[in-house]
Amino acid sequence: MNRWTPEEVHDLNHRFETTNPTDILKWISNQFGTKAALGTGFGPSGILLLNMISKNKMNIPFFYLDTDLLFGETYKLRDELETYFDLTFERVSTPLSLNEQAIKYQSELWKKNPNKCCYLRKVVPLKNYLIHKDAWITGIRRQQTDTRFDTKIIQWDPFNEVWKINPLANWTSDEVWTYIHINELPYNPLHDNGYPSIGCQPCTNQVASDDHERAGRWSGMDKTECGIHISTQKDQ
Repeated sequence: MNRWTPEEVHDLNHRFETTNPTDILKWISNQFGTKAALGTGFGPSGILLLNMISKNKMNIPFFYLDTDLLFGETYKLRDELETYFDLTFERVSTPLSLNEQAIKYQSELWKKNPNKCCYLRKVVPLKNYLIHKDAWITGIRRQQTDTRFDTKIIQWDPFNEVWKINPLANWTSDEVWTYIHINELPYNPLHDNGYPSIGCQPCTNQVASDDHERAGRWSGMDKTECGIHISTQKDQ
């Protein structure tokens, strides 16, 4: 659903570089309505966007990818955010249970083939969910990792066949946390205990305070992304 030419997308990105994320979200709401959705892993960037959407009463749905391997603190934060914002997150997951995965592939697949595990539990469920959407809003930022340094605010995702919109692409970690604290928003307490980025419990470790934002994810492995933010995919 390519509704804009490359030249028009370039112009939009040029304009959005100096546009407040709230105004970008309003633009998304006007353009796509409920055919857009915000996906969040309940990190600070996602909570910030949740607040902007809720405060401005935009009709944008929210969803999260549940791998059945999230931290207990993450599930608790999900429930807290539902109460705080008076909303319900749509749970997106694979029908493949962890036991079925162990039987069909191997036990603790995340240790032996983390790309396969991510593909089964995150990449495929997300693609299936986005079949019914035209735009996917994320909280990813260029500063987070080298693999995200060229993230555009609006870009076409050829794998999921949706417009992927990243309203915070040019924000820093300090800007995000300043917003969280000023607005006194709930956040995962693990962030205060050496976890700058929080994913699945088996693949997330504590790191030193001076490590980069995505440190601690798949430590010791040649892997920095789960795969949902990689535009070209193939069956793992």
